[in-house]
This record gives sequence, C-alpha cells and structure tokens, in this order.
Amino acid sequence: MFLQQFYTGDDSASTVSISAEQGSGFAKTISNDFNPIHDIDSKRFCVPGDLLFALVLERYGLSQQMRFEFSGMVSADTPLVMPDSPADQFEIADAREKTYLKVSRAGDPLQDQQVLESLIKNYVFFSGQNFPHILVPLMAEKNVMINPQRPLVIYESMSLELETLALDQPSVELAGTSLEVDGKRGNAEFRFSLTDGGKIVGTGVKTLILSGLREYQQEAIDLMVATYLDNQARHCEA
Repeated sequence: MFLQQFYTGDDSASTVSISAEQGSGFAKTISNDFNPIHDIDSKRFCVPGDLLFALVLERYGLSQQMRFEFSGMVSADTPLVMPDSPADQFEIADAREKTYLKVSRAGDPLQDQQVLESLIKNYVFFSGQNFPHILVPLMAEKNVMINPQRPLVIYESMSLELETLALDQPSVELAGTSLEVDGKRGNAEFRFSLTDGGKIVGTGVKTLILSGLREYQQEAIDLMVATYLDNQARHCEA
C-alpha cells in the first residue's frame, strides 16, 4: 500500500517505527496538515495520529464499527508493537508497554486495499483541515483562541459506524461541529458523514482537546493563519 514509505517495517513485522521525515511527509503530502508539531525540526515533534489510524486500517482492515482513542504522543523513531491477530479491543504500544492508541471494533473486517486506501486518504485529508478551516470559526464563535506561541490541540478520539462494507470509493464530508469551553480547556467535536456513490453509508465523530485557551484576538489569529498558510504554500512550491 502507499503507506509503506511512511514507516519502517514490513506487513509481517511485529514492530514498526516512524521517523520524523516519514511522519512529517505523511502530514504534509497526504493530510495537507501543516501543524508545526509535525515539522521535522520541531523540538516537540510527534507522529501524526492519523498515520497511526492509517496503519491500523492497513494492517487489520476496516470494521463496521470502530473507535480510536489516542492516549499519548509518539516521538520520532519510537518502536511500536503491532499485535498479531488482535481481538476486538487492542492497543498500539511501545516496547515498554506505554500505550499510544486504543482500538475497539465490531464486525468482520474488510481487507480490500483499494477501498482502504480511498477511505484513508479521504479521512486524513478531512482531518488535516482542523486548522484553520474548522477551528478558527469555532473559536471566534466562542470568543476564545489557543496560545499563539505554544498552540496545543490534542487529537483525543475518532469513531465511525458504517451501514455496510460493500464500498467502492468512500469519501468523507463534514456534517457538524461544536466547541465546549471550560476555563482554559476546550472540547471540540467534528461530526462527519461517510459517502459512497453519492449515498451516505456511515457516520463518524472526531474529538479534540484544546488547551491554554485565552480571549480571542483577531490580530493574533490572523498572524497564526497567515503563518500556517505560508508554510503550506512554500511546501507546494518546493
């Protein structure tokens, strides 16, 4: 599958690792995500959560009901243990048994690689649009914003439920958003529809945690957005 360039270890390997170059490459070329925490030279670099999601689908397939709970940020070159023949609930952890992702699923998995690639590419591109396209309007509505000097947005979870696995080229469309603010913390929810052949075949929810919230300042937001879009444009020109 197209993911092989973004991790080290083959399909049968019990352990895989992701370098900063591989994680950053996935974020920028597949997710269109230019969050600075995925920059190769970032001191806080972490592997994109969507890459972990993609690896799970590539290796274990797509079930009609799935939930992904992220419980830690993966640093570059961390060996990740991929369980053999996992049950309906399993974890992705490192050699020290530190868990980074909890997966639960129900139903027999679909293993069609073309369908999986279509879903992965469509979902992670949708997911990569968090900032500025979805989050900025939500923050403006609630009169809050993340810290411009140290923006912290944590990928908490994603769940999906499909009506059928008889899929061809599934795609993802935003269905609704919300942001609940509690002091300096915010809980964002992005609801999405899964469509195939012009019909809705499933639904899903992505949740994020926003930390260090403060009063909304348009000038600071404009600068953050401009910097983000400039990084995106420079990558496209390279």
